[in-house]
Amino acid sequence: MIPAVFSETAPPETEYAESPPPAPLRALVRCLWRSAPSGPRRIVPDGCLDLVAGAGQVFVAGPDTGAWSSSTTPGAVLHGLRFRPGTAPGVLGVAADELRDTRVPLAELWGREGAVLAERVLEGRLSLAELVRGRPSEPDPAIMAMIEHLERGPSRVGALPAPPNERDPSPLATIPLPPGRRGPSPLDARQSPLGERQLRRRFTVAVGYGPATYLRISRFQRAIAAAPRTTGLAELAAVAGYADQAHLARDCRAFSGSPPGSYFS
Repeated sequence: MIPAVFSETAPPETEYAESPPPAPLRALVRCLWRSAPSGPRRIVPDGCLDLVAGAGQVFVAGPDTGAWSSSTTPGAVLHGLRFRPGTAPGVLGVAADELRDTRVPLAELWGREGAVLAERVLEGRLSLAELVRGRPSEPDPAIMAMIEHLERGPSRVGALPAPPNERDPSPLATIPLPPGRRGPSPLDARQSPLGERQLRRRFTVAVGYGPATYLRISRFQRAIAAAPRTTGLAELAAVAGYADQAHLARDCRAFSGSPPGSYFS
């Protein structure tokens, strides 16, 4: 039996908390979460799609390109399942870029089946984890390897071009061989029979946007994670892999709507 959508070990007064997914879903799901916000919450892009239940609805939150404000009625509790980047389309049956910057009810996405499943989830007869487990999917290994490379820290990024907000780079052509492989990398657009354009399209369908945008979002998420351990914005920019503090400031405004001085405070 798959556990409920959120671990009961979390105290009910916790405003937001995450728990690991059940073992059978770990290749597809990053975490389960529970949110009981006391007011509007600003959500910034993280490259993920979420399946969300609460306040009388079940919906899919697509991959975001900018910040949005989540607000619910007082006392409402939301439960969510966060897909790993690149895995949701196989489960949902729709390309991630078609869901970009949208919130789509499950009934609208899957029709009658979605309406029935949503009703069962809201009545507590089906967890989000059970819903996803009933629609097995195998992630595209090439896309997952590309995502892993783009998410690596600045010391490993190597040849990836910087400030993608200033030009449209080609990260696909710079992804190195995975450890233990010989010969041309299947992820190298220069060696792939698909060509760079088709590789970009596959990535966009799986993730919701192209490699350059995903690289920017991953770098901003690294900055968020590193912020509590750094002493200033210049250090934060360096640790997260930005060219300089101004580069960090541009992406912070683009993804959070705020200057870094206020956002990271």
